[in-house]
Amino acid sequence: MPLTTVVELVNGWGDAPRLEAGEQDLPYPPRKSLAGRLGLLANAEPVTDRALRQVADRLHPVFAADHLSERVHMVGELLEETGVRPTLLEEDHRVRGVWLVDDKRSALLAAAALALRAHLLGEPGNRLGVCAGRRCADAYVDASPGGRRRFCSITCQNRARVAAFRRRRAGSAPSGA
Repeated sequence: MPLTTVVELVNGWGDAPRLEAGEQDLPYPPRKSLAGRLGLLANAEPVTDRALRQVADRLHPVFAADHLSERVHMVGELLEETGVRPTLLEEDHRVRGVWLVDDKRSALLAAAALALRAHLLGEPGNRLGVCAGRRCADAYVDASPGGRRRFCSITCQNRARVAAFRRRRAGSAPSGA
């Protein structure tokens, strides 16, 4: 599963991002938008909104963690809990590597945990985060050159800048008579 899909899953179905944005009563995004990108394990079962929500809620704390050691620990626990394991399959005289889980209901969580594992192995772990914007708890992956991203989107960043500008302006306004 691509890491961008993990972020989309967390932001679209997670209770924390939906609640912070006041979207908890809105319908979930269409599952079709994720279907082709989930990259589920070989023995996965069909995915429901409830399953997406449960997995998103389990993954959000990984993005919200303040320290790399916390993220590593949480992802390790998810991998252990799901019992994900590598194996080989032969199809048409070709060998391919796949990941399996004992319980098909764990496949979505395991696939997301594997994506986070791959990211943590290849990038600095501080490149995951939760938006610093007001009324937003969306997760993001920081791909900026400086690694200083704080917002999930340009929209949240611009809202924060405008609010800061207005606060500064209001604080420097001359006292009226």
